[in-house]
Order: sequence, then structure tokens, then C-alpha cells
Amino acid sequence: MSEPVSISQGIAQRYATAIFDLAKEGKDLKAVEGDVDALDAALAESSEFVDLINSPVVTREEQAAAIAAISKKMNLSSTMTNTLGLMAEKRRLFVLPQLTAALRAAIAEDKGEVTAEVSAAKAMTKAQQDKLAKALKAAVGKDVKVNVAVDEALIGGLVVKVGSKMIDSSIASKLNALQNSMKEVG
Repeated sequence: MSEPVSISQGIAQRYATAIFDLAKEGKDLKAVEGDVDALDAALAESSEFVDLINSPVVTREEQAAAIAAISKKMNLSSTMTNTLGLMAEKRRLFVLPQLTAALRAAIAEDKGEVTAEVSAAKAMTKAQQDKLAKALKAAVGKDVKVNVAVDEALIGGLVVKVGSKMIDSSIASKLNALQNSMKEVG
């Protein structure tokens, strides 16, 4: 990991730990989880929001004012609003994507959940996702939240990552294995 990424991770982890502890103490974890979902959606959908948190041209005061307005508009919890305001004052908003990831991981661990990153050749229905989550729960022993991404290069099948384990049942992977075994023969 490069040094700037490592520093960003450390900053984000400290803020995430503080938010998580405050939310747990105040029995406000559900609201913070909703805040994380809302912030992730905003980061994914709004290039202006991403520009705001990353721009060195925007002053601390402008960032703080913008974040206060955004927090109010998004109806974020007071814990999250206050933390984002502090981050704006300290010029630390650039770690927001890492912060939401760290918070999501802390909340999932607290709930006894793990997240499965699934790549599928085509979109999965809700019933298919539920069935997969149930099968993974039996294998892992914890509740599993499934995040599905479509990757048409897989041709068919799935690639499932749970923690450090990966299950690749894609057609593309099987074709590559067959191609490699054919090279060994000839």
C-alpha cells in the first residue's frame, strides 16, 4: 500500500471508530448506517460532491458551509453532521469514501454480518440474491450481505468474494483453465 493511501486509511479509521463509538453509546447505530448509505449514494451519483470534498481550491469555511447544507438536506444524524463539519474544518473530507467503508465494516461486524462481493454475468433477481445469501450463510456461519456487480466478461456463472476467500464458478474462468491445460498437452 502506498504511503498516501495508508495515511488516508488511518485518518478515516480514526474518524470511523469515533463515529461508531458515539453512535453505539447513543444507541443511534441504525441512523448512522442510513447516513453511510446516503453518503455512499451521494459519492456515487454526484461528481460535484466528489469535487467538493477533494478540491484544494475550496476554503475550509466554504467546505464547512457546504457540508452543513448537504447534511441538513440529506437529513443526516447529528453525530454524522458534526463529524463531517469537524472534518471540513480540518481539511479531512477527502477521506470520506474510506470513512464510509470503515463505518460499514464496523457496523457489519457489530451485527455479526459479512459482506460478499459478487460479480455475475447478468443481473440477479432479489430471489436469487436471497438464495445466494442463504447458501453463503450456511457456509460462513454468519449473516451475509450480498453486493452484486454485473460483469458480462464472465460469460456465465459467478465470482464470489467473502473476506479472503474467493469462489470462481464463471464460464470465463473455466475456459481459461481449459485453455491452460490444452497448452500443457501440446
